[in-house]
Amino acid sequence: MISRRELMAGAGAAIAAGLPSAAAAAQDTGRGRAGWPYDGPMHVGTQAGSAEAMLRFYQRCGVKHICGDPEQWTEDGLRRLKDRCERHGISLDMVPLGMPRSVGLTGDDDSRKRQIEQTCLQVVIAAKVGIPAIKYNLTVGDVLRSGWVAGRGGSRYNTWNLEDAVDTSLMRYGRFPADLYWERIERFLEAVIPVAATSKVRMACHPHDPGVPSEGFRGEQRVLGTVAGLKRFVETAVSPYHGLNLCVGTISSNLDKPAEEVLDVIRYFGGLGKVFNVHLRNIRGRRDRFTEVFIDEGDVDVLGVVRMLREVGYAGMVMPDHTPQHDDDEGGLQALAFDFGYIRAAIQGAYAEAAGCQEGKGSL
Repeated sequence: MISRRELMAGAGAAIAAGLPSAAAAAQDTGRGRAGWPYDGPMHVGTQAGSAEAMLRFYQRCGVKHICGDPEQWTEDGLRRLKDRCERHGISLDMVPLGMPRSVGLTGDDDSRKRQIEQTCLQVVIAAKVGIPAIKYNLTVGDVLRSGWVAGRGGSRYNTWNLEDAVDTSLMRYGRFPADLYWERIERFLEAVIPVAATSKVRMACHPHDPGVPSEGFRGEQRVLGTVAGLKRFVETAVSPYHGLNLCVGTISSNLDKPAEEVLDVIRYFGGLGKVFNVHLRNIRGRRDRFTEVFIDEGDVDVLGVVRMLREVGYAGMVMPDHTPQHDDDEGGLQALAFDFGYIRAAIQGAYAEAAGCQEGKGSL
């Protein structure tokens, strides 16, 4: 994991290699010391709310890009949200789809058709307001977790252990096998992605969190809970506006050896240009048995993840996701601030390294 000592050593090596000094950067950018010259097209973002107080908090943390939640999913509602963000110097880069997570998957034919039509309308509205991307889910089940364990400083870490998940009752929609999932997903994409392409709005789908055994769990076979399923998903609709909200924590928790395998997954989807947004959290464990921990202490090499995103040319938000909880941290702002700083340092370090740090001489 990246440390402050390594970060400062890398910065010194980069300057020695001929990169502009902090003072020169201040003259060039007009941003002072905060304009450390190693930024690139990838940037820290957030999805933690867009009220006035939160926008001021993001400003203090140096966060200038957001996936914001509109109070009303209308053209006027989105414009008000965009204007409010811009008053705080924050770019509204994405919004969540204002539809259920099971959009287009459940209900009778008429209700699914109405859901898909409403989705298409929201895509058009986002385009009118100038919002370039929408994140969404295609899942009939809930996020599955089995309990909490103690973490550092008295915090609580969320866990999933399939062996502890003793509830075998069917979920509220009954059985949902893989073939039905794929049939409904394909119909959704067939209708929505052409509208997204015409509107030039990127649709970023979140993987199933977490994946379950191939035979299913509580009647549900989660087809977007494996890398193979995600590969099939991105191939189902051929469009530069069809891609993923790549959740590194979810991807990692769906792998048998996340520390070894997650970079290859990022390389694959990033190389195809299918990564539209990145959620970044860390885990300890593996598929069917994992714990969500602080970003700097899990099995996943977070700096390696950011390096790989830089390598594949990703240009978008990298945002905290599922931070640990603590009674002294009401609203989770301490954990968010920690993640913002860690992600920002990792991004700047990755670009500094690419700009000239030499291996063994202050490399990050």
